[in-house]
This record gives sequence, structure tokens and C-alpha cells, in this order.
Amino acid sequence: MYVYDFRDGDRSMADLLGGKGANLAEMTKLGLPVPPGFTITTEACRHYLLSGSNPDGLEAEIATHVATLEESMGRRLGDPRDPLLVSVRSGARFSMPGMMETVLNIGLNDESVEGLAQVADDPRFAWDAYRRLLQMFGKTVLDIYGEEFESRLDAAKEAAGVATDVELSPEQLKDLVGQFKDVIARESGAPFPQDPHEQLMRAVRAVFDSWNTERAVLYRRRERIPADLGTAVNVQAMAFGNVGEGSGTGVAFTRDPGSGEKGVYGDYLPDAQGEDVVAGIRNTLPLHDLEQLDKPAYDELMSIMATLESHYRDICDIEFTIERRKLWMLQTRVGKRTAGAAFRIAIQLVDEGVISMDEAVERVTGAQLAQLMFPQFATDSERDLLAKGTNASPGAAVGKVVFDSATAVAWAARGQDVILVRRETNPDDLGGMVAATGILTSRGGKTSHAAVVARGMGKTAVCGAENIEVRSADKVMRVGDVQVAEGDVISIDGSTGEVFLGEVPVMQSPVVRYFEVGLDAAIADVDEPTADLVRAVDRIMRHADDRRRLGVRTNADTGPDAARARRMGAQGIGLLRTEHMFLGEHKKYVEKLILASTDDEREAALAALLPLQIADFTDVLDAMDGLPVTIRLIDPPLHEFLPDRTELAVEVALDKERGQVDEAKVQVLREVNRLAEQNPMLGLRGVRLGLVLPGLFALQVRAIAEAACALRSQGKDPRAEIMIPLIATAAEFEFTRAEAERVLAEVEAKNGCPLGFAIGTMIELPRAALTADRIAESAEFFSFGTNDLTQTTWGFSRDDVEAAFFSPYLEMGIFSVSPFESIDRQGVGELVRMAVQKGRATRPGLHCGVCGEHGGDPDSVHFFDEVGLDYVSCSPFRVPVARLEAGRSAIERAGGKGSDTR
Repeated sequence: MYVYDFRDGDRSMADLLGGKGANLAEMTKLGLPVPPGFTITTEACRHYLLSGSNPDGLEAEIATHVATLEESMGRRLGDPRDPLLVSVRSGARFSMPGMMETVLNIGLNDESVEGLAQVADDPRFAWDAYRRLLQMFGKTVLDIYGEEFESRLDAAKEAAGVATDVELSPEQLKDLVGQFKDVIARESGAPFPQDPHEQLMRAVRAVFDSWNTERAVLYRRRERIPADLGTAVNVQAMAFGNVGEGSGTGVAFTRDPGSGEKGVYGDYLPDAQGEDVVAGIRNTLPLHDLEQLDKPAYDELMSIMATLESHYRDICDIEFTIERRKLWMLQTRVGKRTAGAAFRIAIQLVDEGVISMDEAVERVTGAQLAQLMFPQFATDSERDLLAKGTNASPGAAVGKVVFDSATAVAWAARGQDVILVRRETNPDDLGGMVAATGILTSRGGKTSHAAVVARGMGKTAVCGAENIEVRSADKVMRVGDVQVAEGDVISIDGSTGEVFLGEVPVMQSPVVRYFEVGLDAAIADVDEPTADLVRAVDRIMRHADDRRRLGVRTNADTGPDAARARRMGAQGIGLLRTEHMFLGEHKKYVEKLILASTDDEREAALAALLPLQIADFTDVLDAMDGLPVTIRLIDPPLHEFLPDRTELAVEVALDKERGQVDEAKVQVLREVNRLAEQNPMLGLRGVRLGLVLPGLFALQVRAIAEAACALRSQGKDPRAEIMIPLIATAAEFEFTRAEAERVLAEVEAKNGCPLGFAIGTMIELPRAALTADRIAESAEFFSFGTNDLTQTTWGFSRDDVEAAFFSPYLEMGIFSVSPFESIDRQGVGELVRMAVQKGRATRPGLHCGVCGEHGGDPDSVHFFDEVGLDYVSCSPFRVPVARLEAGRSAIERAGGKGSDTR
């Protein structure tokens, strides 16, 4: 069966009937005044989209339901004396407002328009309805450019000397109908179909086709709505709001979708059809004005709104029409709302006894919480748009333009806000990225280095602004004829990807302040609506923490980052990337260690690094006192610590031309050439580097142990965990573990300080996942590095593939979302699941976590909870998001009742 009468469905059938059809059926069951009709299912649409034709029997089913509708209405479709008119509207499983098609007034033709005029005793209404049908059918079904109709409507109003279409006379509208029919005949090559059943079937096909329009595809991609769901089609008897006095149409919300406040919210437009409100062709009236215009209809509407909110137990979005003072309900759905309203409404409903705290947690999302945490530009400020790129890391940032990391650090140290502008960033830019208030690149995208690092730090970033020409050497950037020099002020919006000249005022997020200083301090000096929001966030976060099983740690490399993450609720560090400690002052010693040609040179480099590393680890372990700190031994490719090969070769060549050969520089170039790799990400890095470069891992383990013993002597409780990266075989791990245990024993004996640190590994290669049972014989914990695991599973180089083909892959639907943003459940996710199962089969109770970018992605958090990980680890800024989603996942897995508000 492909067609259901409104009386035969309910809201539980949204997968089959779409959201609109299911809710129309639900309102019908409630006995509310709903014009009768029927729904053509999403199954019919999917068949049509796959085969290019309607499923067998669909047209016969539609004809049967049309006959039933005609009987219930006492009118016949196409009757020249008293015609039944119907609307044809889309209605997907998830709300996609305005993305698909609608056609009103199906059933009118050259004969029935005269009958409608007589029955309604209103020729103007009849000809206006016919005009609307022609215009919508032409645009939607026949794909005629809308301006062909709109320009003629504007010309008719101008000729009549009126401002709005409601002021046109019946004769003027009749003339306009003739013009519209001529447009259709000329542009489509055939006259407007006079057969109402042909109109209906062509409108249904047009709604099916609208599932794959460019705007619908783009909307689904943005909202992560699956592309294979299809849309239902709702055919409903028309209720007319454009029949003069006592008629109109409107949209209402049971609460304010912007703030969550209770009250009367909505718009009403007298003498209009529903599409007029959405199109904004006339200024609407506030909904409460309806009370003066038609109090009985207003009172009935208020009663129905209360009924619907009580029934759906959530804010409802309602569309209605009043036809000659008779109220008709055309649609309801759980209303979309802002992030702030979502939190407020959830807590309001708890306090009203409507929902439980479990349900309140399910009513909000990590994405909404993140939205509340990012700073935003003041909405009423003037802006001078300079360029637009990818919205890589949300937020708002204002500062002086700088073009290199050193300048960013220096200016920031003087108390100046700076925006670091680069063609693209690399690990050496980290200092400047930390110092900058925002980051702007002309290359890259959402998974570029700048984007990943910025998101990790909660730093605003716009990447891939391709129309910006960055000239770092000249300390300027250009967009067309506009030049921006170092020191000029710009503003960047990481939520939209927009770049503005000059300063745009920024508003600070009170929710971030709450996480950093606590509830009482956060609401001490804010207005009551803001305080109400912060209290709502606090209550939901506390309940999510009570319900979640999954631990939440942070990725942090410095004491200040660790301290901030702890304030955000982190339960330890899941990834301390020691390579970040080796940048800046430390880098020269690592370079000397790598290039050392004698044992003495190597020992000197190690000796210089040891006190620096001890200080680094002391800083972080102190900040996380009493909580676990998982320290990954040095992992990045070798070339990141060596001089740039090309630049060095140029310097040596120039020296030779000048007759000033520097033998030391020549020797360095020789070593750099020897160590050069075609694909460094798959070369000498991680455990491989530790095994072939004597003393490096031992140095780090010794520094960790010495730092821990020093803190223990102060009465503190450092809890380090040592993680060996890029393991592919158990043998690699066992060799490295043996060296680490030897060093730990030496430091323990020297200081009389028992440590007992766990030694585990990162699972970031498919082979490691496949042999996890063997690795678990000696590894005490697993941490999944899903960034590299995604690269090596897909065969991607993250730095290259996004610009090369990610955009077309997303457009073609090969990706619904980048696998670097959300875990690839079927591929990478299955490797994670398998490794957990294999590892725990060997070592029951094996502690498992994840420390890749996915640890802070809401959807991925649910997956990691499902497969039984013990914790996720993410950037400090995303810790609250992960906490909330871990709570939501626990409630969902326990069978809590949710509310789908997509």
C-alpha cells in the first residue's frame, strides 16, 4: 500500500508518511479541525527516484483516495459548478523547510474557475486562486523561471496603481491569468493542462523530483539527513484564507523559538494563502492581533495550541488557515529552536512536570551546546565584507593582521589581539596560532592543519579563503583592489567563514564563563534571561554527568591547557602530544640529536633536552594532579624537526657561488638528503623513530619519571600513563616497553619512588587493530588514534585529499560527512570495535579510549559508548560537548524517551 488516508495513520509512522503526513494524521486522531486528505508514502518516492517511474498501482490507489475525498467533501475534482480543490505538499521524515515543492489549488481550469466564482460569490477570489495555481505549477512542475510570472504580476499592480495583489480587481486578475497561460504555453511548449487528474499526478511527480534539487541536497548534507529517505506527498482539501474579510492564514509557536519564553508567538496575514506568509510578499500582523480581528477563532487557536503542546510534550510549530471565520489546522511539528531556547525549554518542561530530566538531556545536543560556547559578533553591527572561506572553527575574532608566528607571539605578549594570516599553516606556526585570537588561511579546508588545531584549541578560524592573495614576505594580503597590511584590523567569523574589514563588536559567551568559573560567579553580573540560560545549562550538564558511563578526558600539551580543561570538566588527559613540546626552544636540540654523528654529540643533545622535558612534564602533571595523564612518546615525521631541504640546498648553492662554503651546512644538507622521505607520514616516525634513534624514547620516559618523583616528594599524586605510538606489531611494542621499564626502574631505585605507570599503545594502523589480541599480551591499555587510523584505512593523505576530491565526493553523496569529522562506522569504526573485542579477549578489563579528533564529535561519542570504550579524549573546548553527548548516549542506550527536533 502506497497511500494512506489521514484517518489511518499517526505520528509513529513518520518514516513511512513523512513528518508532515504523520502529524496531520495525529491531529486528525485528536479530533482537531484538519481538512481531509491522504499521504503518498516515502516508499513510493524511493521507487520513483530509483526507477524513474511510479510503482505499479500507485495511480489507481490515488484515484481511489481522491474518490473518498470527493465523497467526504461533497465536491468533485474538476467539477465545473462546484469544484474540489486540493493542495500537494512535500513532507520528508525530517523537516526540510522550504527545500521542496508545494502546489496549491489543484483542480482549477478554465471551466471550474467560473463555477468557483459563482459558488463562493466572489469572482476575485476565484481568479486569484487560478492565478496562484498557474504561477506555482509553472515554476514547480514545468520549471519555468519564476521571474516570468512575478514581473507580470508587478506590471499588473503598477498598471492598476496598487501596492499589493489583494487590491487587484477580478478583471485584472482574469487578464493576468491569460498572461500566465501564455507564458506556460510559450516556455513549456504546451498549454496548461485542463484535466485536474493530470495536474495532480504531475504535481506529485514534481514533489518527488524536488527531493534531489540542489537546495534540498545541500540542506540534507548540512543537516546530515540521509539522501536515500525520499519524501512523502500530502494531498489535502484546500482551506482558503484568501476569501476576503474573516479569512487569513498564519504560523504560530507554542513558545518563543528564539528565547524559549512562554507566550503567544507567530504571524497572521489577513486575506492570504499560506505561501504568502513564507514568501513575505506582505507585512504580517503579530499573532495576538488576531484576537481583535476574530476572537472566537483566536480563542480556538489558543486552545488547540495548548492541546498540541501537551500532547507532543514540546514546543510546537503550527500552520493554520481561517476560511470565513472557520479555523483549519494545516500542519504541526515539534518546533525548531535556537540553541539557547532548546536548553531553556527543556528545563521549563521539567519544572512543569511534562518531561523528566533524562528527556531534558535528550532534548538538547552537543552541537547546540557548542553553539552557545562560541563568541559571536553583535548582530546589530555594521560590517564591511572582504572575503569568504570555509567556516573551519566557529566563533568571532577581531585583531591586527600578522603574517608570521614570531610576530603573532611578540605582539600578543604586548597585549595586542592578532589574527594570524597564512597561505597555510604548519606545526612550526603553533606558537603563533596559540597567541593569535583567530586564524585565517587562503588554502585548506575543515580538515587542514589550521582547522584541526584551531578547533582543538577552541580558536576561531576561517580557512580556504581563495580570493585572498597572501604575500607574507611583503606583509600584505590583497583581495582585488583592496590591500590589507600588517597591523590593519580585520574581523573573522568562524561560524560563517566571513572576513570583514575593521573591527566588528564581539559578545562573550556566558556559557564558557560558567564552565570556567562556576554557576554563581557566571550569573553574578548578567541579566535574568542570560542567568536563566546558564542555570538551564548547569542543570542539564549535572544530570548528563550523573547518567554517563563514558569518561571524558582532554588532549592537552601544556599546563595552562590542562588546567583549563580541568575546569571544563575533563577527568584527565587522554593525549599529551610530546612533539608539540619539541617545537620552539626545544627544536634545535632535537635537530642536533637526529643529525648527531657520534655518541658524544648524541649524549650532549639528550643531556640538553632532559631538563627541558622534565619541566614540561612537571607542568602538566601538576595541573592534572590526581588524574590520569596519557603521554604519547614523540610521534611526528622526521622532517618536521629538520631544516627545510629546499631552503638549505639553495643556501649551500649560493654559498658556493660566493666562494664561502660552509662545511657544517654542507654536512647538514647531506644528512637531510639521506633522511628525506617520499611520504613522511608513512615513514620514519612513532615507534620506528624510537627504535632506530637511540636514547630518544628513553629520555622521555626518564623525564616523565623524574617529574613524577619530584611531585611525589611534594605530596602530590601524579598519574602518568606512557603511550607508544604507531605500533604495527607486538614485537615493536615489546622492545620499546622493555626499554621503558628499564628506565622507570632506574629512576625508582635512584629516588626511592615507586611509580607503577601503565604502559600502553596507540592503535592507529589497521594491522594493529587486526592483531590487537597479540598486542594486548603486553600492552596495558589501548588508545585509538582515529585521525591516522582513518588515513591508513582509507588510503588518504589528510593534507592532500580534501582539496583534491572531498567537495565532489560530498556533492555526489559518496560522503555524507567527512570521515575526519565523524567516525566512519562501517570501516574505521569496525576496526575499533574489533580491536576492543580482541584486546579484551586477551586481557579482560583492558582500558580503552580514543584520542583522535572524533573524541569530541557528538555522533562519534555515541559510537564509542556503544563499542564499550572507557573514555573519549578531545580538546579542552569540546570537553563539555563530549560530557553532554556521553550522557545522552547513556540515556538513549537505557531506552530513554527522546524528541527528534531535526
